Amino acid sequence: MFLQLSSFLVAQVCAVSAWKTFVVPHTNGQDDSPGLNAALANFTTDSTILFKKGIKYNVFTPITFPVLNNVEIRFEGNLSYPTDIPAIQAIVASPGFSGSWFTFTGGNNVTMRGSLDPNWGWIDGHGQGWWDARNQVNRPHGFAFSKISNGIIRDMKLWKPIAWNFATRDSSNLHAFNNRIFALSTDPQNAFPFNTDGFSAGGTNMLFENNYIQNGDDCITVGNGAKNIHFRNSYCEGGHGLSIGSLGKGGQVSDVQNVLIENVIMKDSLYGARFKSWTGGNGLARNITWKNIAFSNVPFPIFITQNYWDQGIGPKPNNTNINNTHVQDFRFENFAGTIEDRPGYVEGSCVSDPCWYFVPKATGKEVIIFDLYPETASNIVAKNIIATTKTKAEVTVMCDPNTISTDVGFKCWNGKFIRTKAGIGA
Repeated sequence: MFLQLSSFLVAQVCAVSAWKTFVVPHTNGQDDSPGLNAALANFTTDSTILFKKGIKYNVFTPITFPVLNNVEIRFEGNLSYPTDIPAIQAIVASPGFSGSWFTFTGGNNVTMRGSLDPNWGWIDGHGQGWWDARNQVNRPHGFAFSKISNGIIRDMKLWKPIAWNFATRDSSNLHAFNNRIFALSTDPQNAFPFNTDGFSAGGTNMLFENNYIQNGDDCITVGNGAKNIHFRNSYCEGGHGLSIGSLGKGGQVSDVQNVLIENVIMKDSLYGARFKSWTGGNGLARNITWKNIAFSNVPFPIFITQNYWDQGIGPKPNNTNINNTHVQDFRFENFAGTIEDRPGYVEGSCVSDPCWYFVPKATGKEVIIFDLYPETASNIVAKNIIATTKTKAEVTVMCDPNTISTDVGFKCWNGKFIRTKAGIGA
């Protein structure tokens, strides 16, 4: 018995001693990225990589993590991007740049963990300078958490990121929770935090919950190939909504299935629930549900379009592709809030006149807009939708009855919002 116990204790000591911790070194005024990049090869397995609390790190050049297994990256100190915009642009434009400032190349059981200390664990992108200059040239993404199985993103805090934040392409079994993104401008009338998507969900079997996102683009966007995505119990402010897509650019065949977005507060966002596929796209988006959405000051609470195009470079293209990205089994349930219908409302990311989100013949009072092609949509229902306009004007909808034959929960026309049988009750 003693021999067995001793063997057990030895095994436990060996297991503990096998775990390694690397404290990222810091030199005042210098770039701390090279020191980390040089050491990473020694900490790819059973390791903690620690940005230590009390240290203000300079991440002046990108960090690329090799394939990791059983590794936790702890952001307990504060990290700063460079403030020199041309320097960043030169890096982004250089050959071999991965696209993101923090790039993961793959792995299993990988965790990014921030800090619960309100003063530490912040990653400062210094995005305000970019927004003030309306500079969209050669901007890096933030975190490419790619090709990770069994990943965790928790307690991360991002301050004024330059552009996109967390992307999860080709990852699986991911849990992202209790993360904080602050991407609001100090001068929202003259500077806008464009393309600061919160989470770009690509991959399978992902749960996003209890995240607090203030930004200037999609709070979450679910991209091509995503399956089994769940986003819940979160707060979104100032962005472009809870989005599927955009899908089908350049005729791409898209596939998105099994997405549930629920229990979300939307404040001062351009859209609430949103689906967007490019004109002429192909493929299928199926089994998508948005439910229990509270919205305030949102111009487009529920919006579907199969006519997404870049209004900044010209008029709507002439679509001769009769396929389009099909939509099937969409459900919008339990929405309540106010529509932002101020005359002359202009959102800060406008790059064209009319603004890129302009909808012909829209009055600004629509709670629902279904912009669909005939024979491409089936089983779409909006149920228990309650809305008022900020100016107390009558709530309306836009829906072409020639594009869908089933009861969508309201009278499908361009006119007053009138509930139908499918839109009422439990």
